[in-house]
Amino acid sequence: MSTSAPLPTSQPTPKPPFKMGLFSRTFFLLLGLMGLSFGIWLQIFFSIEAGPRALQMAQRVSTSVSITRSALNYAPPDQHPALLLDLATKESLRIQPREPDDVLEPIQDSIYWSKVSEQVRKDLGSNTLIMWSVNAVPGVWVSFDLGDQKYWLVFDREQLSLIAGAEWLGWIFTALLLSFLGAAISVRFVNRPLARLAQVTHQLARGETPAPLPERGPSEIRDMNMAFNRMMRDIRQSEADREIMLAGISHDLRTPLARMRLEIELSNVSESTRQAIDEDLAQINHSIDQLMEYARPANQAPEQGIDISHALLSLYERERSHTEGLGGELSADIAPHLFGRIDKNDLKRIVSNLIENARRYGRSVADDKAYIHLSAQPKGNLIEIKVQDQGVGIAKHEVPRLLRPFSRGELARTGVNGAGLGLAIVERLLLQVDGRLELLSMPNQGLTARIEIPKLKARSPSRKSH
Repeated sequence: MSTSAPLPTSQPTPKPPFKMGLFSRTFFLLLGLMGLSFGIWLQIFFSIEAGPRALQMAQRVSTSVSITRSALNYAPPDQHPALLLDLATKESLRIQPREPDDVLEPIQDSIYWSKVSEQVRKDLGSNTLIMWSVNAVPGVWVSFDLGDQKYWLVFDREQLSLIAGAEWLGWIFTALLLSFLGAAISVRFVNRPLARLAQVTHQLARGETPAPLPERGPSEIRDMNMAFNRMMRDIRQSEADREIMLAGISHDLRTPLARMRLEIELSNVSESTRQAIDEDLAQINHSIDQLMEYARPANQAPEQGIDISHALLSLYERERSHTEGLGGELSADIAPHLFGRIDKNDLKRIVSNLIENARRYGRSVADDKAYIHLSAQPKGNLIEIKVQDQGVGIAKHEVPRLLRPFSRGELARTGVNGAGLGLAIVERLLLQVDGRLELLSMPNQGLTARIEIPKLKARSPSRKSH
C-alpha cells in the first residue's frame, strides 16, 4: 500500500572522521620519543667516538703507508709485482701509480674524515693527498712518493669508516625493534586497565551485568576500579528499586482506575461526560504503560541475529490493521534477507513506538489522518529502517530535547497527551545493540524517524516482502 503524497527524503549520513584511539596515540608518542632519544644518543656517540676513532684510523693509514713504502723500497725491483699482489690479496691494500691527469674527488667534509686527514698529513707530511675517489674509482686514496715515482695506496672505505655499513644497519634495526617492542609493552601495560574499564562500561551501557573489575594493581588503578565497582552496585540497586517502585505505582493506580471506570458506567452522568472521563482514564493508562515499558530492561541480543525483514513484515501486518481502524494508512517497503543482531521483541518495541508516535503526532493538516510509510533497506554494513509521516514536523532545535525522557513537542502538549517516553525507549533499546536513532524533519514537511542497526551476513533464507 502506498500514499499519494510525496514522502520526505533524507540526505546520506556523512562518515565520521577517523579518530586514533588512546592506545595508538600513546604508542606512537612513546615510539617517537624513543626514536628521538636514539637519534640524540647517536649524535652524542658520534661526537664522543669521532675523535679517538679518527686518531686510530689515521695511525692505521700512516702505518700502512710507511710499511708499504719501506717494503717497496727494500724489495728488488723484479719482486715488486709479486709484492703488490701479496699486499692486495692478504692486506686488502691496492697500490696504483699516480698520474698528473688523475681525476680527483676530495675527501668527505665531515668532522671524522677531517680529523683523519689532519692526523695523516701530520704523520706523513703536509704534501700528502687524501682523496675520496680517483678517476671515479671509490675508496680512500692516500698518496706517497718512492724516489721519483708517485703512488696511491687505496683503502676500502668500510675499513676506515666510523661504523661499517652492515654494522650501522644492524644497530639501526636493533634500536628500532627495541623501541617498537618497548613502546608496545609500555602502552599495553598502561592501557590494559583502561581497555578493561571501557569494555565493562560498554557492557553496562547495553544493560548487561559485567563482572567486577579487579581491585588490585597501582593505587590509582585500584582506586578507580573500586569506585567503578561501587557505582555498578549502586546502579543495579537503583534499577531494582525503580522497577519495584514502578510496579507498585502501576498496581496502586490501575486498581482505583478500574474501580472509577466501573463507577462511571453505573452512574447517571451524560454520555458526553462519560466519554470525556473515559478518554482521560485511557490516557492515564497509556502513560502507565509507557512508564512500565521504559522501566522494562532490554532483552539479550542473540549471537546469530534475527531475520529483521520477517519480523518487520509481521509487525507491519498487525500495525496496518490498527492504523486503518483509527482512520489512517500504513504502507511499507521492506527489503528481503536483512539480518541483524537484535532481539525480535525489542525490534518490535522500537518500531511500534515510532509508528505510534507517527499515529499520534504525525497527522496530516489537510484531513487530520495519519499517513505513515515504513521502509527497511540495506545501507553498507547497516540496516536502515525509516518511519515517515506527513504531519507538521518539528523544528530542528527541538530534536535533542525530544529524545530525553518525559519530553514532548509543543503540538503534543496542546493536542495528544502522553508520558513522553516513546523516543527515549527507542534510543535506549538501540543503544544495547550499537544502533542509532535520528530524527529528520523540516517544518510542515513531516517527520522521518531513521534508525540504523549493524547488519549481519544472512545465515538462512527468509521470506521476501511483498
